Amino acid sequence: MFHIIRNAEGAIHAVAKQALPGSEPMDESDPELAQFFNGGVSNPGFDAADAEFVRVLEDLIDTLIMKNVIRHTDLPAAAQQKMVKRKGLRNRMQGALNLLGGDGQVI
Repeated sequence: MFHIIRNAEGAIHAVAKQALPGSEPMDESDPELAQFFNGGVSNPGFDAADAEFVRVLEDLIDTLIMKNVIRHTDLPAAAQQKMVKRKGLRNRMQGALNLLGGDGQVI
């Protein structure tokens, strides 16, 4: 949660982590806050490039794991969970057959 101060036109003028006199709370996922941090400019092309780059990193990690350069368990627990979640989402989007079920058990 952030606290924002607006200027006379109603646009965000300042952002703080603590409540300040005259500030209002704003959720960190609010698009208005993201636009403020991006210098007032929304750039869908840059966002798309970020999404594509995340996929490249995901494929790179998969390749390193397949070549036994790293193990899945070498990653921090939070990263392991995110990788498993993204794989599951991607498999569902591609209509993958899940013959083993979704319980996460390894045979």
